[in-house]
Amino acid sequence: MKQKKIALITGATSGIGEACARRFAKGGYDLILTGRNEERLDGVRKAAEAEGAEVITLLYDVRDREACRKAVDSLCGKWQEVDVLINNAGLALGLEKEYLGDMDDWETMIDTNIKGLLTMTRLLVPRMVERSHGHVINIGSVAGDAAYANGNVYCATKAAVKAITDGLRIDVAESAVRVTNVKPGLVETNFSVTRFHGDVDKAGKVYQGIRPLVGDDIADVAFYAASAPEHVQIAEVLVLATHQASGSVIHRT
Repeated sequence: MKQKKIALITGATSGIGEACARRFAKGGYDLILTGRNEERLDGVRKAAEAEGAEVITLLYDVRDREACRKAVDSLCGKWQEVDVLINNAGLALGLEKEYLGDMDDWETMIDTNIKGLLTMTRLLVPRMVERSHGHVINIGSVAGDAAYANGNVYCATKAAVKAITDGLRIDVAESAVRVTNVKPGLVETNFSVTRFHGDVDKAGKVYQGIRPLVGDDIADVAFYAASAPEHVQIAEVLVLATHQASGSVIHRT
């Protein structure tokens, strides 16, 4: 029997990561799921297993380079042959003017959104290149295309994701490894709750007057990119709600 493909998804405990876990499990993948919350990670594992997937969970923070290395090194047998890496772990913290921003928030965003993505790429892509097979899907953002008011450092991290993704695509062009940047706009997950440090009321106002995307919408796009024929590389996809035109232009009713 043909071995099922394997997807490794970072930040799989909620939002887009959780939706990707469910979508790829339903699509016939076995999964390696990573996250920081053991209880949530276990819940996502059970949901994926209910779809017929075999699942391994790895509990660590992508900001911790040594923890990332140990987690990847712990994989053995078929689990070393990752077909799809979904670099999803990321967050926004704060929505202040740049000169009033919280430096700790900046550091967390940079360490997670940029350095964590780079670490996982460095640990997994060499084996993909060696096999001349694999796919890296980075979850970027419309915020990486142009800064919006008070988005400053978060926008910068997602601009970095775009540049890093484009650079990787160039660097692996001699192989059959594919590289995709999925850039969502407004997606109603716990993203804004995190950004506003747990303020649910403030987070809810982000989505007022518009029907936003949900995690499943982005998971469908990621799965589509991974399912394209081997000679087709979906390089970049910008995914917006119908009444969102850009990171800063949103029509609300």
